[in-house]
Formats: sequence, C-alpha cells, structure tokens
Amino acid sequence: MSNTITKKGDSTKSRLVFAYVVLCFLTVLCLIWFVLLFMSTTQSGSELNVRFQLKIGSSFMTNLKNSINSQNILRGMLNSVIISGSCALLSTYFSTLTAYAIHAYDFRFKGAIFTFILAVMMIPSQVTVLGFVDLLDKLHLTENYTGLIVPSIAAPVTFYYIKQYMESALPLSLVEAARIDGSGEIRTFNSIVLPLMKPAIAVQAIFAFVGQWNNFFVPSQVIIERRDLKTVALLIADLRSMDFKNFDLGQVNMTIFLSIFPTVLIYLILSKHIVGGLALGSVKG
Repeated sequence: MSNTITKKGDSTKSRLVFAYVVLCFLTVLCLIWFVLLFMSTTQSGSELNVRFQLKIGSSFMTNLKNSINSQNILRGMLNSVIISGSCALLSTYFSTLTAYAIHAYDFRFKGAIFTFILAVMMIPSQVTVLGFVDLLDKLHLTENYTGLIVPSIAAPVTFYYIKQYMESALPLSLVEAARIDGSGEIRTFNSIVLPLMKPAIAVQAIFAFVGQWNNFFVPSQVIIERRDLKTVALLIADLRSMDFKNFDLGQVNMTIFLSIFPTVLIYLILSKHIVGGLALGSVKG
C-alpha cells in the first residue's frame, strides 16, 4: 500500500515538474520578443539598417524624443485610449444588455433575432466598409471620434460570448426574485446582472480594447485628413510608409514599443476577473 502511494506521489511530482518546465519555456518564448524589441529601441536607425545586434545601445532617449516630437505619439496614444476605452465600455455594456433581453424574456421572433445576430458575425467588415463609410459621411460622422465609437455598440461576437456565459451564471429564479421584491428592470440589470457578469465582461473588454487599439483598416477610412485624431496604428503605418531618406527604424520600433504598454496595463487590471470566469465556467460545465 505504501509503495503504491509513493509511486503515485512520484508520478504527480514528475507531472508537476514537467508542467513547470513547459510553462517556463512558453514564458521565455513569449517574453523574448519584447526583450528583442526593447533592444532595438536602444539602437539608432543607422545601426539597425546595417544589422540588429543583441546588445543595449545608447540611442533610447534619442528614439524616444524623435517618436514624441515628429509623430506626436503621446497624442496618438491618447486618441487610441479614448476610442478603444469607449468602444470596450459601450460594446460590453450594450452587448450584456442585449444578451439579458434574449436570456430573460420570452417574446415573438426571439429565436429569429438571435439567429440574425449570429449571421451578422459571419460578415467581414471589409465587405461592408464602403457602405459604412458612405453612411458615416452622410451623417457627418467622419473625421471625429464619434464615427469610430458609436458603431462599436453593435458587437455580435461580444453578445454571443456573454449570452453563452449568462446561461450558466445567471439563473432566471434570481431575476424573478428581484422582480417580486419590486426591483425595476434597469435596476435589476445594473445591480444584479452586471456584477454576476464581471468575468465575461472583463474578458470581452480586453478583446474589444485590444482589437480596437490594433485596428487599422476602419480608422484609415474614417480619419484621413485630421492628423491630430490619428490613432497609434495609423501613426505606425505612416512611419513605415515614409520614403527611404526619412525612414528611421529606431523610431518605428520605439513607437511600437510605446504602443504595447496600454494593452498590457488593461490586461493586468482585468486579469483577475478572467481567472474567476474560467474557474466558474469549469465548475458550471
């Protein structure tokens, strides 16, 4: 009996060691690219044009000043934070509200509406962008934040994820109890439903923020003339499209390096809710 227990203990320890080795390897594999990117920000454009070297150079502050002064990267980051943050907030709130309506109410054409929303998920944005930009132009919503923020309210993918999560995390008996106690629908949603949906909302908020932060295609069609409204993705594209004489690879790498921090910060803030959501999903499943 004792030999069997010892063998099981050794087997468990071996699996644990193997898991830690794999996790350490994956961590190094993920972080090495950030280290290489940081090294490239410390080297001048002329050095990088010759070859990349595995060393810390002396041009970090020069590249930082060039990125801030010539491209106004701080303004671009502010634009991206405003647009991405607003899109994440609005899309998750209204997607949760829509999912709650589909989940908690029985009404005619409920199944048809759900199917229609799922069908919209299959349509790529590139197919509808011409009509989308034309509509924004007619509504005078181009060359401003509104044209990028308001359309993000309709987020079928976010709705679908929250709807599926809601089926396991929100019992209808809880909603009925709130109604019996005299709670209004809006109060029930804001006070009961939203707190229960925090893990799912956190996950989708990260996806929405990062997706909008890295979005180049739609902003490039909506914001064309006003340079003060350009996002980080547009500024990086402008840098990469410069002619050979003005192209500075050190400045490009510095701009990319600075653009990473807000997305990492958002993940660190919301990561604890992701872990909680995964734990709840595993228990419910």
